[in-house]
Amino acid sequence: MDNRTNTIAGWVLAAGIVALGSGIVASEAFHSERPETMGYPIEGVVEEGAGGAAAVEPIANRLANADVAKGEQVFAKCAACHNATKGGPNGIGPNLWGAMFKPHGHVPGFAYSEALKAVPGTWTWEAMDEWLTSPRRYAEGTKMTFAGLSDPQDRANIIAYLNQQSDAPAPLPAAVPAADSAAEGAEAAPTGGQKAADVNSSEATPAPGAPSQDDAAQERAADQGLTK
Repeated sequence: MDNRTNTIAGWVLAAGIVALGSGIVASEAFHSERPETMGYPIEGVVEEGAGGAAAVEPIANRLANADVAKGEQVFAKCAACHNATKGGPNGIGPNLWGAMFKPHGHVPGFAYSEALKAVPGTWTWEAMDEWLTSPRRYAEGTKMTFAGLSDPQDRANIIAYLNQQSDAPAPLPAAVPAADSAAEGAEAAPTGGQKAADVNSSEATPAPGAPSQDDAAQERAADQGLTK
């Protein structure tokens, strides 16, 4: 019985050692495969501090690439409340024919919200772009329930379309050039050719009181007994 008991105890001990070793191996494998940072990335979501939304080009630059036909298609989202035909009736929203560069609340007889009428200025390119981005942010308290257009180029397209719905469409603004600091620096600093010319000029012109190249040559010749 003692031998049998010892044998069983030996097998139990061996099994325990095997189990312990397996646990260590599994733990190492888990730690080596898990991500170094907590959590998992979700497509479309940027971690805080890892960057933000891309900068939006100025409306002038987007208008330079605007497509009026696409703007008309985007305007279909507005057609439930607005029309933009000359002499057309107001709907839930005012008629938008000739709206560009008119004052806010310019359509006679339409019941604009006090919030929009309180906004100074006219429907410039920039103002219309801000309005289409978020009417509620542009005029807090507006009756406009449309959330806005998130795509910057969609906004440019629809603005280009609205501009054409007029007896006298306004000329599109000039694109805003990107700052070119490198070019400005190149104008301020001399070019490589100019630097070389300056160096050659300084070498060719001796400093005041210094012997000329001919005088120096004669002095060396005299030292060597080559002149009388």
